[in-house]
Amino acid sequence: MAAPMEVAVCTDSAAPMWSCIVWELHSGANLLTYRGGQAGPHGLALLNGEYLLAAQLGKNYISAWELQRKDQLQQKIMCPGPVTCLTASPNGLYVLAGVAESIHLWEVSTGNLLVILSRHYQGVSCLQFTGDSSHFISGGKDCLVLAWSLCSVLQADPSRIPAPRHVWSHHTLPITDLHCGFGGPLARVATSSLDQTVKLWEVSSGELLLSVLFDVSIMAVTMDLAEHHMFCGGSEGSIFQVDLFTWPGQRERNFQPEQDAGKVFKGHRNQVTCLSVSTDGSVLLSGSHDETVRLWDVQSKQCIRTLALKGPVTNATILLAPVSMLSSDFRPSLPLPHFNKHLLGAEHGDEPRHGGLTLRLGLHQQGSEPSYLDRTEQLQAVLCSTMEKSVLGGQDQLRSPRQELEDEVANLRKINRTCSTSPRASSR
Repeated sequence: MAAPMEVAVCTDSAAPMWSCIVWELHSGANLLTYRGGQAGPHGLALLNGEYLLAAQLGKNYISAWELQRKDQLQQKIMCPGPVTCLTASPNGLYVLAGVAESIHLWEVSTGNLLVILSRHYQGVSCLQFTGDSSHFISGGKDCLVLAWSLCSVLQADPSRIPAPRHVWSHHTLPITDLHCGFGGPLARVATSSLDQTVKLWEVSSGELLLSVLFDVSIMAVTMDLAEHHMFCGGSEGSIFQVDLFTWPGQRERNFQPEQDAGKVFKGHRNQVTCLSVSTDGSVLLSGSHDETVRLWDVQSKQCIRTLALKGPVTNATILLAPVSMLSSDFRPSLPLPHFNKHLLGAEHGDEPRHGGLTLRLGLHQQGSEPSYLDRTEQLQAVLCSTMEKSVLGGQDQLRSPRQELEDEVANLRKINRTCSTSPRASSR
């Protein structure tokens, strides 16, 4: 069985002839182009291996194509304002979009807008799900990174504002990029900022694991699948490699280019906007405002291929090509529904669409989901209460037979005394 093909999916802000181009990673062969609009930064998403979504630069809609019907725009998902970032859950069930300082969450099967999250104070700049779709991370121009539990967001009482699981506020300038590692709820998240730092966080505990300070602002960040290396794209065009497997243990470190000369990729003439690593970790893909996409050999730091585009690169990512992208006769399993622009059940929402069933779970639960620590304390209290009742109950059960035996002994003694005095009374 042949190994899955890796492809590079790229967009630029000019897009005079096409919106998105797909090329085979190792040969450089052009496979597909999609026409219709200009995709903005962090605005590209693959939905369930069947649709390609692109948030249009400065526009209030998201374009959607079937992967094989590349010349026909299937749908425009209308939004209340310009879409600043976009992502889809790996399981294909949900779509997230940043609109100004709010996050919109749609259910793909029905097209319903389930919730609007407004916990950022300024525009949302980047969004990403964890690999198991259980959590998603948002970064904004307000310098905040928020980690959300999808279950908590969906189960929250509609009358209350859902709260993020973690609020990471260590950055001092706007967030430029983020990357979720492997592991679902145990994943680590890398975030970059204009404050010239890249930070590594743990989703499960919310703890800051690492902070690296550079000489320039960092515009893009990614990690390989094994999380051996973290790659950071600078505002002046350099790409820095931080080795995580040889880390000495300090939480904070300064990256010194003169001391780490063998850890720098040089070739771009303007700021790096996006980074992605191949599955085996041997190849790095980068996009830049210098209107080029470059492919690098990680070990030698040499550029092995350059693709010239027509404008500043807004998205460049490496994907395992789904079957639908390579098979000309493939069609999506289900048509993409109409995506509502207003919340489900809103007073002035979209017209109801009959013939479907919408199931919302957990709406009876009030407040936010208890933390793992709260659950542990509750379980400990229940166990202690059960043990106490068991011990006390056993004492009560032992006390009852003992009392019966004492009463029986007292009764026998009374009879014995009566019997012993009766002959004396009769002899007199």
